[in-house]
Amino acid sequence: MKQTPTFTQQVYQVVKHIKRGQTLTYQEVARLAGNPRACRAVGIILSKNYNPSIPCHRVVRSDGGVGGYNRGGPKAKAKLLSSEKTK
Repeated sequence: MKQTPTFTQQVYQVVKHIKRGQTLTYQEVARLAGNPRACRAVGIILSKNYNPSIPCHRVVRSDGGVGGYNRGGPKAKAKLLSSEKTK
């Protein structure tokens, strides 16, 4: 019997497919992962991600802010996003 992926697995799958130079909001990731009201949960899930194949820095806040980043904070996240857009 096939198991249904957990919400965490669904979030990682959505984020894994965000292309370089593009972003999604936490709310968009939550919706695409199957729970549109779980944007805070998406933030918590991504704050625990250290897998480089899951580009969590490409997920930003709906209000235009970059949000948190577990590998150097918001300044590092903004710099990384900026460098991806210029390449």
